[in-house]
Amino acid sequence: MSKKRLIVCLDVKNGRVVKGVNFENISDVGDPVELADFYDKQGADEIVFLDISATIEGRKTTLDMVKKVAKNVKVPFTVGGGISTFKDMENLLTSGADKVSISTAAVKNPELIREGARRLGSKHIVLACDTKKSNSGWEVYTHGGRVASRLDTIEWCKKAADLGAGEVLLTSMDADGTKDGYDVELTRAVAEAVQIPVIASGGAGKLEHFKDVFLKGKASGALAASIFHRGLLSVKEVKEYLISEGVGIIDD
Repeated sequence: MSKKRLIVCLDVKNGRVVKGVNFENISDVGDPVELADFYDKQGADEIVFLDISATIEGRKTTLDMVKKVAKNVKVPFTVGGGISTFKDMENLLTSGADKVSISTAAVKNPELIREGARRLGSKHIVLACDTKKSNSGWEVYTHGGRVASRLDTIEWCKKAADLGAGEVLLTSMDADGTKDGYDVELTRAVAEAVQIPVIASGGAGKLEHFKDVFLKGKASGALAASIFHRGLLSVKEVKEYLISEGVGIIDD
């Protein structure tokens, strides 16, 4: 079994790290470059940098910021937000990102996944999937969680994997920012449907939530933001807990 990853997310809007609840009520947290360096030193296995307003505002993620963040961290670093073309992906990787995550653009043009995987390698392409519960299961949302796509989440993740995505960053919009726990049922359903790693996102609030999503949800990685930004838990505390519970993690 591969080692589980503990991932810190930096949601960025207007050049600042922010955090909200259910994708709303956004508040300022700090500087992305300083926070990325801080979490790298804390022992995060990866950092995800998402420009949450890039797509809806029709602009590109700031490459200069990406270069600064990448220069200050040693761990793998994923960048997403406002990516709509192959050139966007290439530019971000050239600027120092280890991976790029695509969401809205992938729904609009699934072939972008195939092109990115073929020309850059699947390991660099992450499908970011924001999803909410629906009458029949879960539905994919685009444009920063603002637009319902009518796509079934499980089927969409399977298609993205078939097209060449290297992993899925799966965010439960219902659980996002609530600290009530990851959507274990959703995570397990996607993890069992695809043959690529699934990162669970949305809802981390206490130590047990990480164990549950790894063991019951079959996640490869667990992403969290607010509990770290607000000092409720540290990366070190979570890792020590998981080790004590017998969860195989990347131990720095």
